Amino acid sequence: MAERGDKMKGKDVAFAGLFAALTAVGAQISIPIGPVPITLQVLFVLLSGLILGARLGFLSQLAYVAMGAVGLPVFAELQGGFAVLYGPTGGYILAFPIAAYLAGLFAERFGRKGLLIGSAIGVGVIYLLGWLRLSLFLGGDFKRALFLGVTPFLPFDAIKAAVAVVVAERVRKVVEIG
Repeated sequence: MAERGDKMKGKDVAFAGLFAALTAVGAQISIPIGPVPITLQVLFVLLSGLILGARLGFLSQLAYVAMGAVGLPVFAELQGGFAVLYGPTGGYILAFPIAAYLAGLFAERFGRKGLLIGSAIGVGVIYLLGWLRLSLFLGGDFKRALFLGVTPFLPFDAIKAAVAVVVAERVRKVVEIG
């Protein structure tokens, strides 16, 4: 992983771009179940942090959010633009860089155990910011937002987190990034 004082190398940019693109693809694998769809974005957000590390994982997801914010159709259902970030799913999307950073930080500091802890914390951050934004979108109905935007996703995101840990363990053994 690239150290804080290191200059970003071409392969760092390429890997960060790859994970931004994978997150965009994951957004299109979508099952609409209400105001917040089930997608594979969380899987790629976690993988970006676990594989690339805190810094590059953060940058990859920041690039993803920026692409969508300027109107590229990278969000679920080929949506883009600032209105999506202001809408019911905006909090989840804005949490992606933070989640990737924290997942990567724990992976860097605690190795194999950090992969699982980082994944859990990453998902927790996505839920927290997503739930808060959805609550505001629903007129301050925090309970309804919990039932619409968190509870239905728990089993799916637990599976995504477990898959991310397994994939990250294998990829980190064979690919040197940074």
